[in-house]
Amino acid sequence: MWGLLLALATFAPAVGVSLGASGASVLGLASPATTEAPVSTPAPRSSQAELSSGNKNGTSEQHVRIRVIKKKIIMKKRKKLTPPRPPVTARASVTTSPARTLDLPEKQEPDCPPLGLESLRVSDNQLDASSSQSFGLGPHRGRLNIQSGLEDGDLFDGAWCAEQQDAEPWLQVDARHPTHFSGIITQGRNSIWRYDWVTSYKVQFSNDSLTWWGSKNRSSGMDAVFPANSDPETPVLNLLPEPQVARFIRLLPQTWLQGGASCLRAEILACPVSDPNGLFPEVPVLGSSDTLDFRHHDYKAMRKLMKQVNEQCPNITRVYSIGKSHQGLKLYVMEMSDQPGEHELGEPEVRYVAGMHGNEALGRELLLLLMQFLCREYLRGDPRVTRLLTETRIHLLPSMNPDGYETAFRRGSELVGWAEGRWNHQGIDLNHNFADLNTPLWEAEDDGLVPDTVPNHHLPLPTYYTLPNATVAPETRAVIKWMERIPFVLSANLHGGELVVSYPFDMTRTPWAARELTPTPDEAVFRWLSTVYAGTNWAMQDPDRRPCHSQDFSSYGNIINGADWHTVPGSMNDFSYLHTNCFEVTVELSCDKFPHENELRQEWENNKDALLTYLEQVRMGIAGVVRDKDTEIGIADAVIAVDGINHDVTTAWGGDYWRLLTPGDYVVTASAEGYHAATRNCRVTFEEGPVPCNFHLTKTPKQRLRELLAAGAKVPPDLRRRLERLRGQN
Repeated sequence: MWGLLLALATFAPAVGVSLGASGASVLGLASPATTEAPVSTPAPRSSQAELSSGNKNGTSEQHVRIRVIKKKIIMKKRKKLTPPRPPVTARASVTTSPARTLDLPEKQEPDCPPLGLESLRVSDNQLDASSSQSFGLGPHRGRLNIQSGLEDGDLFDGAWCAEQQDAEPWLQVDARHPTHFSGIITQGRNSIWRYDWVTSYKVQFSNDSLTWWGSKNRSSGMDAVFPANSDPETPVLNLLPEPQVARFIRLLPQTWLQGGASCLRAEILACPVSDPNGLFPEVPVLGSSDTLDFRHHDYKAMRKLMKQVNEQCPNITRVYSIGKSHQGLKLYVMEMSDQPGEHELGEPEVRYVAGMHGNEALGRELLLLLMQFLCREYLRGDPRVTRLLTETRIHLLPSMNPDGYETAFRRGSELVGWAEGRWNHQGIDLNHNFADLNTPLWEAEDDGLVPDTVPNHHLPLPTYYTLPNATVAPETRAVIKWMERIPFVLSANLHGGELVVSYPFDMTRTPWAARELTPTPDEAVFRWLSTVYAGTNWAMQDPDRRPCHSQDFSSYGNIINGADWHTVPGSMNDFSYLHTNCFEVTVELSCDKFPHENELRQEWENNKDALLTYLEQVRMGIAGVVRDKDTEIGIADAVIAVDGINHDVTTAWGGDYWRLLTPGDYVVTASAEGYHAATRNCRVTFEEGPVPCNFHLTKTPKQRLRELLAAGAKVPPDLRRRLERLRGQN
């Protein structure tokens, strides 16, 4: 997610180009109209006309709108970045003859699914190149949406880049099987230090990597030259004039940004080809045997699916809304329990939240799949699911940012890029929009005010945050009210773009520190929860998987303290921990933020057991009810404190509570206003299920007197004598 910073750099509104191997210019610098330029072998270089879409009378003209992205970013000063030179691109308006026109569809949309460069299904050893500027710019970095490290020239740069002196640069992909290639998607180099992107390229194919043939222009029979990028981040799709069946595919950059280098990131669109003779190794089958709805759902389709699940399992489901987005789309929640619609005494509440960033779509689909799965398995009598729904009240919010998702969905899974749709319609990043409760807590701790003067839990909202003109998104306000209304115990916030589980604190304690280990008092619990999910996620546990972008989290067990990764002030995780009883982690589900539909089956298998196992962790620790000793009525808002852990929780309105703890012996104290505190020892074992730890509290004499006087009753003699003794002592 930190790679978003790289996507926000402001680029010049237009760019120049340098030429590839032949040295022959295909671009006119003085006028938008150009003529054909002679080119050298081995394959004839197409004229500027081949970069434009043809029309019926043989002339072609293409006008390019280059989107200027302006976002304020904060970074440490490193070196001055020279902006691109004045505008000339490979897609300037041209006039040409019909014989050299590249025939492109009027509207290009992906047909075949991606081969898997972005999702890492294509391994590093399937990628090759004519040359590379460095290891960090090797062919294995030429993957769509790959993000660079923060250091220029490290081992994790943001593209494949050919050497400057390479006269015939190419990037090659070995599909390992005969494959039906139908299109290519490209991006430029992801970097905060340099501007590099390819503006045109050719495509070649081979079955043996020795003999190659090119993609031809249908009208002229010449090698087709495809228009590429005009900025580093926007994905550009080109469908082949004629799909080709081959094993290898090569992209041969022809022109690129003037003053820059031949750098690109790519995804290949390809369909499998049958191999009846078994000449090649069998292609691994992606998928799941579960009969669920494996596709991407826009707002209307999501609402329809949730309604269908509710109708299929009316006794264990309830669909409700917690509010609306800025554009008026409802934030729907699916509740699943044996008694939907009510909080049962002693039954913990858990939640999953997805789609906080609208372009991170996998979490949304996993929650839609999870509700289908739980409904189906409950009807089948699966004991694990039955127990889960009988002993737990589950809330699934598949889309916290529906406005952002609709933006990303319209672009499509392969063309949405790294950042489009991330923010809500107001341009607010919802994961930085919650109240910063960390700073006032830490300041109070530094002043020695915690916990006697300032509580270590349930910190109130700052005054500035509650003002009418505060920059708080409606989606954020809706989730906060939801948190305050339901006594959640456990939660996970589902994101995408990496493979790791991060846990609070997300904000560094040292002001302005970019990253710093900042644990909570419940570090042991959070590490346990994170390890449970990471340890049962198939993709995270794959010993052969490569890092997504620039960090290898497998060396940390695929978990990390959020602040030690990158600081996130105003995160939902930190807010949930400090404002409510709920313990929440962030799960980064996949390297690909918006995986293609055909990968959803495998992603479900990767995460299914992890999603169930994580929910079951709500049984870890102690649970009980705090009651009035005389009336046996539950006491709301009683404080549960554990010796040695400077973070308390409180009871719900019925007096029930849940305190997540790792196995061990604990001294636990329950206290409430108007009652004498009570302390007892509670042992948490490795056995499944929370350890009962109930309390009966006795009213203080002052509280009993208040209640008697309020009721108009006479004060009992024993109470009167005790009060007199207390007055005498004072």
